Amino acid sequence: MLAKKCGVKTAETIYSAKKKCPNLKVYPACDYRIYKEYSKNLYKMLLEYTDKIERFSIDECFMDMTGYLLNSTLLEKACEISKRVKETFGFTVNIGVAHNKLLAKMASDFEKPDKVHTLFENEIEEKMWCLPVSELFMLGKKTVPKLANMKIYTIGDLAKRDKEEIIKKFGKHGLMIWEYANGIDKSEVISVREKPKSIGNSVTLPYNIKEKEKLEEIVLALIEQVAYRLRKEGMLANVVGVELRTKDFKDISHQKKLYTSVSNTKEIYSEAHKLLNEMFLQGMEIRLVRSKSR
Repeated sequence: MLAKKCGVKTAETIYSAKKKCPNLKVYPACDYRIYKEYSKNLYKMLLEYTDKIERFSIDECFMDMTGYLLNSTLLEKACEISKRVKETFGFTVNIGVAHNKLLAKMASDFEKPDKVHTLFENEIEEKMWCLPVSELFMLGKKTVPKLANMKIYTIGDLAKRDKEEIIKKFGKHGLMIWEYANGIDKSEVISVREKPKSIGNSVTLPYNIKEKEKLEEIVLALIEQVAYRLRKEGMLANVVGVELRTKDFKDISHQKKLYTSVSNTKEIYSEAHKLLNEMFLQGMEIRLVRSKSR
């Protein structure tokens, strides 16, 4: 972050970076095999949340959460994933939350590290238009001076210019950067199907719940979706797990190996209900519930 404040950018040569930041310290890269293994394990975790994941690079991906939120919001789910990644793997992630891939990518590149940022349509003017035009996703370095000659310095300047003027100057690429400046991106998350090793679902509750009967209803709703995804993937569950998070952010989890492999809601819920009874104590106030099968 200190180097970035000096103007050092990703993929810049060390020679150029040291000219901008004379006190720059250079460290050897980590073992790529380890990096790749962590990337693979993170991807497996994300498959518990949705099967619509598009790998963008070794350390970036897009997730389509449509139909997988249950009663959670996108922001709540993002915060849950961020916390779980840190606890499970020991590293942090930046997460961009938005309604399309472009805005999610832009949001993920806001202030780092270990941040969750939103960039919804009503936030574009406040959060994105003030940025230098060079920060716009997919806008090449060679385009920046050409835009400067047109007195376009910020993303907002580009967004407010006449679309036909930009297309005339830059062709199809001009249409794309004008649409991106206005937050327009209709591309879908293109996922390569990989069968998950486990399937789970969770919900962050809108308020703390202390009635076991309500928790039973929530667990049933989670199990219904888990069982549906098991059947969709042609998988059977051998282990069922339930996790509760209290209002004090204490996590309690139990799991049980099944005698027979199953994929129907009734049998999975029967075991999950027993696990809930084992964990839940009178007076507990619960803010998150997670169920998992593998």
